Amino acid sequence: MIEVYVDGASAGDPGLSGAGVFIRGHGTAEQYSLPLGKMTNHEAEYHALIKGMEICQKQGYKVVSFRTDSQLVDQAIEKRFVKNKAFYPLLQQVLELSEQFDLFFIKWIPSKENKVADQLARAAILKQ
Repeated sequence: MIEVYVDGASAGDPGLSGAGVFIRGHGTAEQYSLPLGKMTNHEAEYHALIKGMEICQKQGYKVVSFRTDSQLVDQAIEKRFVKNKAFYPLLQQVLELSEQFDLFFIKWIPSKENKVADQLARAAILKQ
């Protein structure tokens, strides 16, 4: 199983944002630091997950377990519901992408367990 750690970060809310994606599995590790442009921190968290899912699909990974320190994103996916309708299109995109994997899991983790993805997301902000 592939483990994927994702995090979004914003310099302001909204502000320049970045996504960090750290992938472990099959004896390898991959790191991605992806600039996202201007958006809110919550939007950056969703986009980090989407970017991670897209990378996994391009790599041909079919059994994936995602880790996020965003309770908002984790709960939205688990419940398949968002309170803030602005996030509805992002949730729909995640749900559609998740169906393309043989097995897709998402789990909330504390920020201290997501340091690599956080550092990658913060570095992405500086690339803009």
